Amino acid sequence: MNRVKKITCIGAGYVGGPTMSVIAQKNPDVEVTVVDMNQARIAAWNNDDLSQLPIYEPGLDAVVGAARGRNLFFSTDVDKAIQEADMIFISVNTPTKTYGKGKGQAADLKFIELCARQIAEVASTDKIVVEKSTLPVRTAEALKSILDNTGNGVNFHILSNPEFLAEGTAVSDLHNPDRVLIGGESAEAIEALVQVYEAWVPRERIITTNLWSSELSKLVANAFLAQRVSSINAISELCEVTGANVDEVSRAIGQDSRIGSKFLKASVGFGGSCFQKDILNLVYIARSYNLYEVANYWEQVILLNDHQKTRFAEKIIKTMYNTVNGKDIAFLGWAFKKDTNDTRESAAIHVADHLLDEEAHVIVYDPKVTAEQVYRDLDYLGTRSPEDNRRLVKVVNDPYEALDSAHAVAVLTEWDEFKTYDWAKVKAGMKRPSFVFDGRKLLNRKQLEELGFDYYAIGE
Repeated sequence: MNRVKKITCIGAGYVGGPTMSVIAQKNPDVEVTVVDMNQARIAAWNNDDLSQLPIYEPGLDAVVGAARGRNLFFSTDVDKAIQEADMIFISVNTPTKTYGKGKGQAADLKFIELCARQIAEVASTDKIVVEKSTLPVRTAEALKSILDNTGNGVNFHILSNPEFLAEGTAVSDLHNPDRVLIGGESAEAIEALVQVYEAWVPRERIITTNLWSSELSKLVANAFLAQRVSSINAISELCEVTGANVDEVSRAIGQDSRIGSKFLKASVGFGGSCFQKDILNLVYIARSYNLYEVANYWEQVILLNDHQKTRFAEKIIKTMYNTVNGKDIAFLGWAFKKDTNDTRESAAIHVADHLLDEEAHVIVYDPKVTAEQVYRDLDYLGTRSPEDNRRLVKVVNDPYEALDSAHAVAVLTEWDEFKTYDWAKVKAGMKRPSFVFDGRKLLNRKQLEELGFDYYAIGE
């Protein structure tokens, strides 16, 4: 198989956009086209002002700036890009199903199937098709069946190449990956993709497997990481009632080389597009094979994460004399983690929802999340009317405006800038007693208590 000259990626979201930008940056002789039906999103990727890209990731603007127009292109002409490509990445959304069989757990594969059908319809030359979206095991089988039954004599080779990016560090993860995983049945097709990554990734970090191992490895990696977060969060509740400090416990166990120190930071809970979705997928697959003990084990990771968010909201209500009705609670952060504008499954959404049920007034400040997104997230829950969400929630662009006259502050995202605020000034403008609920263990307890705040942190 000849070296790949033209790559197309279907889907210009959090995975497709950054991944293809780095592939183009590191392979100047390969033409990379990212296509999406969403015209506004493609227009944003093509914006002359690189600060207006649709995705915020540190360093992404420089990568796009280096390659765009040279060998990196963003377009809505899906058919043309499919026709011209040697290799096609499928990087579309695979949300959890909200209807029918598997509702609330199984991955919704309708967008994947639509992609496969479009590729099958348009392609007139052989293609390598790469699964980049997070998928259940054996999705490649369905893809292959659709592609091979077109009857137009084109050969398709399916590869699985799951992404292991962490939002907020996606560009550095892409530039220096722990590993690149490629699963497939055709040695030639695998080698073609290996050559693309070898432009910057050492060969020993490129792992090749069969298709099914590759598909499953992605789900398992996220499940193991999420499990660590839920494990330390379970211990945080025990710390609160026994007088132990969860940070000290984390440090003590993290020194054990068999355990390691990463993902042992207690918090208000994990969010993001992958952890919950992938575990639910794992649970659904296990149940579909009647592996009920396996399914129940992994489901517990999600249940504990939900419990942590509810527990945090109830701590706020209980501490504030069992009523937050009409009280102003400033939310610092809405994104699911720092250095991203992604709010999917963010703990802030669920904590806010709980407080809004009690008629609290929530004032939100996040340096990268828009007001439209905050309201969209709350409306999506369907807990109350859009009018009520707008009556009870205000989104501001200045943190001091959010904090002024507030009864309490809740830290929901670990943005570094929150540590640099003039907390003496904040204290002077807040109602008394002035409560701080630190869901990310970000702020300096000693400093805040000396200023007269009533400070509460998870696991202390």
